[in-house]
Order: sequence, then C-alpha cells, then structure tokens
Amino acid sequence: MQYSWLVPVLIVASISISIAFSTWVKAKHGYPLTDDNGRTVHKSGGPDAERKIELLTSENERLVGQIGRLEERIAVLERIATDPAERLNRDIDALR
Repeated sequence: MQYSWLVPVLIVASISISIAFSTWVKAKHGYPLTDDNGRTVHKSGGPDAERKIELLTSENERLVGQIGRLEERIAVLERIATDPAERLNRDIDALR
C-alpha cells in the first residue's frame, strides 16, 4: 500500500491534461473559449488588429470589384457563344 497516494495524483493529472488539451484544440481551431462559469472569453486581437481589419477590408473591396469585372466578361462571352454567326460577324466588322 505504499503507492496508494498515486491514484489520486494520476486522476488529478489526467483531468488537468485533458482540460489543457481541450482548450488548446479549441483555441487552435478558432472555437470560442469559456471561463469556469461557462461565459465566453473574448481574446483581444492585439495591437495589429485594427491594421489587419483595414487590410482585409481593402482586399475585400478589390476582390469585389474584380468579381464584377469578371462577371461582365463572362456575360460578353456567353453572348458571343449564343449569338448567331451573322450578328457576330457584324459586331466584329463594326469594331474594325
């Protein structure tokens, strides 16, 4: 019975390790973290958060514009593909 103290120590250690691992997995995959009372804990974005938001916003605006231009080009290509050959020839001649 000299190792009777080992059972409670192993139980406490395994619970602590499982909680730490669960928290690490949640944080790694972007799930919200909770405190001991079950309330969601919000982590701050740090000093670069505002700059990152500005960069993402400007990139989003650029990509939306690019998508609009690509949709216009696709519409033109669809019109060319579905129009009769005579009309296509007239349009090409008009551009010359």
